[in-house]
Amino acid sequence: MDIIEENMPYSIGIFAVDDFAVMSYAGVTDPLRAANLLNGSTLYDVTHFGLGAICQSSSAAQIVPDKKVGEFPKLDYLFVIAGGSPESFNDKKALNWLAGYARRGTVICGVSGGPVILAKAGLMSARRMTVHWEHAAALAEVAPDLKIERNLFVVEGNRITCAGGTAPLDLMHRLISDHQGKAFALRVSDWFMHTDIRLASGAQRGGLVERIGTTNAPILDAVEMMDANISEPVSLDDLASFSNRSKRQLNRLFGQTLGCTTMEYYRRIRLEKAQNLLRNSALTLTEISLATGFSSSSHFSRVFLVHFGYPPSKERHLV
Repeated sequence: MDIIEENMPYSIGIFAVDDFAVMSYAGVTDPLRAANLLNGSTLYDVTHFGLGAICQSSSAAQIVPDKKVGEFPKLDYLFVIAGGSPESFNDKKALNWLAGYARRGTVICGVSGGPVILAKAGLMSARRMTVHWEHAAALAEVAPDLKIERNLFVVEGNRITCAGGTAPLDLMHRLISDHQGKAFALRVSDWFMHTDIRLASGAQRGGLVERIGTTNAPILDAVEMMDANISEPVSLDDLASFSNRSKRQLNRLFGQTLGCTTMEYYRRIRLEKAQNLLRNSALTLTEISLATGFSSSSHFSRVFLVHFGYPPSKERHLV
C-alpha cells in the first residue's frame, strides 16, 4: 500500500448549520475519513463547530460539536454546510466568526445552502460562486450582484462553493487529488464506488431532454429561453423567434408533445419555481411573485390557486 507521507495533517473545520442535509455532510466528511483509513495515518484532522450543544440535521441525525463557533483553532479549510432556509440565517456571531477565519487566510467552503451564508457574511463579493439550485433564485433575489453559476462546484482562490447533494464527492475528489495525488484520490473515490467523477462544470440538474422527455429542438430552445427569463418573462414572439418557428408552429409543437400551449408551459415553469421558493426561502409573497414574473401578489395568488388547487399561503404549511 502506498502510504502518503505528510509533515502534518490538513486541519479541516466543519460547521453544520441546523437543518443541514446528511448527504451533503457525508459527501464532505466521508472522503476525509476514507483517506485517513486508506493511508493508515491521519491526513485530515477534522474538527466540528456548533452554535449549541448539538447540530441537528434535516433528518434524525445529530452532530455533537468539538468546539464552539467563536473559537479560532488553526484551520486550513472551513466547510459551512447548510440546508433549509439559509437566507434567513442571521447569527451575527457566526457571520463575524466566518469573516474572522477569512481574514486569517483559511479557505472557506460553502456546501449546499452554505454559499448563501458565506454571501451573508460578505465573503463572496466579486467572486464566482455556485449554490444548490433550490437556493439559487432566493440568493439571486437577496443579492442580485453575485456571480452565481450553475456548476457543481466553483474554486475561486480561497473560496470554494459547492451545490451539495452528491456534488461534494466530486469536490473532495478534486481536493484530495490536489493534496495527495490523483492515484490516491481515485482509491478514495473507488471506496465509495464513485467511479463517474464529474468536473466542476457539471450540470446540477438533468439535461432538458431528460427533464422534458423530448428531443424536439424548437421545444428545447424555447424551454431554455423560458428557464433563463423567469423574473421577466419574454413574449411568445420572442420564444418563437428564438426557436426559429412561427408562433402557430411552436404552439402546435407544444400541444402535440407536451399537451399545452407554449405560454401555458411557461407559466407552469414559473409557478413551480414559485412553489420551490415558498418551500425553501423566507421571501415574502410579494417578493416571490416578482421573482417569478407576476405583476402583483394578488395576481400570483389567483394563478397559483387555479394551478395547484390551494393558495400559496398553504404551501409553507405543507413543508
